Amino acid sequence: MSLKSSNQVEPNRYQLEVEVDADTFEKAVNQAFHKQSKKISIPGFRKGKAPRAFIEKYYGEQVFYEDAINAVYPAALDQAVKEAGLEFIEDKIDFDVVKAGKDGLDFKATITTKPDISIENYKGLEATKKAVSVTDADVDEEIKKVQDRDARMVTVEDRPAQNGDSVVIDFEGFLNGVPFEGGKAENHTLSLGSGQFIPGFEEQVVGHSTGEEFDVNVTFPEDYHAQELKGKPVVFKVKLHEIKKKELPEVDDDFVKDVSSFDTLAEYREDIRKKLLESREKAANDEMENQLIDKLVDLVKGEIPEAMYQNKINE
Repeated sequence: MSLKSSNQVEPNRYQLEVEVDADTFEKAVNQAFHKQSKKISIPGFRKGKAPRAFIEKYYGEQVFYEDAINAVYPAALDQAVKEAGLEFIEDKIDFDVVKAGKDGLDFKATITTKPDISIENYKGLEATKKAVSVTDADVDEEIKKVQDRDARMVTVEDRPAQNGDSVVIDFEGFLNGVPFEGGKAENHTLSLGSGQFIPGFEEQVVGHSTGEEFDVNVTFPEDYHAQELKGKPVVFKVKLHEIKKKELPEVDDDFVKDVSSFDTLAEYREDIRKKLLESREKAANDEMENQLIDKLVDLVKGEIPEAMYQNKINE
């Protein structure tokens, strides 16, 4: 394996032409044959038993080239980059096969290289770190999230439906007195206040009690997906079967034992406070680091490849 040529095609982009000798490429082709042969069927042979020569004659001599090229080119490219005295960064590699066959493999690869840059007057750069804190209200909010996840739904029988409840309803929609397609359902569960239904529907369920039958008058939005319903006023006949509300568990030591590895509420709150503070400290440090990076970029003399920015963003 050797480097045939190296040419700079644009700032920080080089095209290398690389040659893989015949013996190395033949070894890769043979390994590809042994890897694939068990899956190949050739008339006159049991599956996986056909010799390589018969497979190549039947499917073409290049049948194993793709796997062989994929196996051999990474090491060949790495060696060529070293021979060229370059350092390339993780980025898109434009790869083209010039030739492949019994004489070996010849390919071109265009890579992105580390830039030649300089930074002057960078000493004394300053950045501001945001002050962070965690309040009791912050801890309460985190606990509330856990409460919500651990809540159970209980049936309501002593009051009408209200926002936040979950109701079970039958409904059927009518346009100009005629039922329309897709407008009917039975025992449908709807969370009031969720905005799942057409604007105005959920608000008109609020205030009704279990067992009631009533009409809901709404107008479909102009951007509704069904052309025949866009902007049209309709009536839904609704029957309310059941009202359920979310019952949150009491926040005490027993709750803490159920949802964490701690025994007391005090320990649990302190752990939440600590984790929130660590997370906010990290965010503040990252923000300060980004401030410094932005200032350094402004001082750079030379062109920084886009891939380097993307790598930093993805860290």
